[in-house]
Amino acid sequence: MNLFNYKRRETSNVTVGNAPLGSHFPIRIQSMTNTSTMETEATIEQAIRIIEKGADYVRCTAQGVREAENLRNIREGLFERGYATPLIADIHFNPKAGDAAAKEVEKVRVNPGNYVDSARMFEQIEYTDEEYAQELQKISDRFLPFLEICKANHTAVRIGVNHGSLSDRIMSRYGDTPEGMVESCMEFLRLCVANDFFDVVISMKASNTVVMVRSVRWLVEVMEREGMKFPIHLGVTEAGDGEDGRIKSALGIGALLADGYGDTIRVSLSEPPENEVPVAKGLADYILERENHQPIVAEQSPDFNFFAPEKRISVAVQGIGGTNHPVVMSSLSKQTDPAHDYLVSVDRVFDREGNEFAIISVEDLLKTNYTEPVFLPIVYDELSLDVCEGLKTNPHVVVLLLTNHLNGVGEQRAFFHKLLINKITNPVIIGRHYAESKAETLMVKAAADFGPLLLDGFGDGIFILNSGEVSAQETHSLMFGILQAARLRVSKTEYISCPGCGRTLFSLEPTIAKIKAVTSHLTGLKIGIMGCIVNGPGEMADADYGYVGAGRGKISLYKGKVCIERNIPEEESVEKLIHLIKENGDWVEKV
Repeated sequence: MNLFNYKRRETSNVTVGNAPLGSHFPIRIQSMTNTSTMETEATIEQAIRIIEKGADYVRCTAQGVREAENLRNIREGLFERGYATPLIADIHFNPKAGDAAAKEVEKVRVNPGNYVDSARMFEQIEYTDEEYAQELQKISDRFLPFLEICKANHTAVRIGVNHGSLSDRIMSRYGDTPEGMVESCMEFLRLCVANDFFDVVISMKASNTVVMVRSVRWLVEVMEREGMKFPIHLGVTEAGDGEDGRIKSALGIGALLADGYGDTIRVSLSEPPENEVPVAKGLADYILERENHQPIVAEQSPDFNFFAPEKRISVAVQGIGGTNHPVVMSSLSKQTDPAHDYLVSVDRVFDREGNEFAIISVEDLLKTNYTEPVFLPIVYDELSLDVCEGLKTNPHVVVLLLTNHLNGVGEQRAFFHKLLINKITNPVIIGRHYAESKAETLMVKAAADFGPLLLDGFGDGIFILNSGEVSAQETHSLMFGILQAARLRVSKTEYISCPGCGRTLFSLEPTIAKIKAVTSHLTGLKIGIMGCIVNGPGEMADADYGYVGAGRGKISLYKGKVCIERNIPEEESVEKLIHLIKENGDWVEKV
């Protein structure tokens, strides 16, 4: 792949009903119903709302054979109303449900972490090579009959790996790593290839954007080595709702789309599923605007590790760079919120204490030695060898990296790689200009633009200048949200919440709102809110506390990976969550 010039990765084609998938087709958009799959009419109605928003596929959960077989009634109901959109069945824990669903829908998603392997118990189990081989044989014995059913019914398969539901078997060999996620997928994918089954799509999902991006990048590398070109489904699991869900999803998915990966996407929000579709469409359309852009001539640094990037080394200047967390810079003309670290005007930059710093030009840099901090706005084309030398001899210069290129991500990446090649360590604030009047549009575009650079280890700060009608407060919140989604700077409570599906065991949206209302002041705390146990304990494994559906009207509470209290009546659960946080010394009173 080319880091600097956008092009979709070439893939094989996969037949999914009347909406085939792969690089020769549009990026397909999908969402998932959160009704019970046994509630036929409610599921049909929700599917129609999803379709009419522009989705190419609709996914439904199928916990058992009964739910899988009822997909036939849902399919027929949609046909009767004039909708032929492909349906996807979501399978966990129950291969028999997968067999049944493969006869009814256009695609079946299976999770390698629990298709044959037992549910993850976070236990360290040692396997001999012989025992490990026996476990792989069990997978083969169960998976191959399923593939035969899919062949007979022209049903596609998604091998959908979730970071939160890797099996203890995979964990025992590979740990909680991108490599473990990739191997979990490849075990199943190799069986598909060996048995001449090629209608396969792959996904690598996590609530941690760093893990998600690294896993997909490594998967593509491993597939290429083995001569595979299967298309990829992208998504960030348990992204949450509102601003947080949109930023986190756009950052993770956008980073991979920028790499050219991704043939179908789902933005998972803890909201009505039809809300996901416009966000996903807007994101895909924005990335595709880069097609056939003016070529960017650049060289990749040999010190850059695409699969596990490290933070670029920079010197610290006035609290920017070095080991400092990334800063947020705002426009003085738009300033109404004290949350900024730095303010910028036409010719000056101001810090929180009111100190002033000059803004210099490239010409100034080439003829002056600076002993005090100054700021240099610059674009990639201005980074000549003379300017590189000027930066080396002026370590007090903070770079404000701008771009007007259609593929701004590629051009700004090129700038950083040139800095790496020339051993330049000046701190760099990444800047982008927008003219958006809708906050959601600005969130999606900015997260998709900054995400690839931040996840590559680039940037000592960010600066968004928006000339549209989005308020300064919303723009500031967006910048802090981007840094938190990239796991670089924590500025608020983080909620890891699932989007809900037919497995969800409580009313998700009002529960999230209730928990947020009493915990949103706990800055830096991570709280998982999960509808069921499929991904709950796993995806929130790095959360401080977890709230997981255990049964109808029943909740289990977790501290980290450990279940502290089971089957609490739902009406008592939030109060008991607060008590658990207090008991562990993480509670502070609202100011």
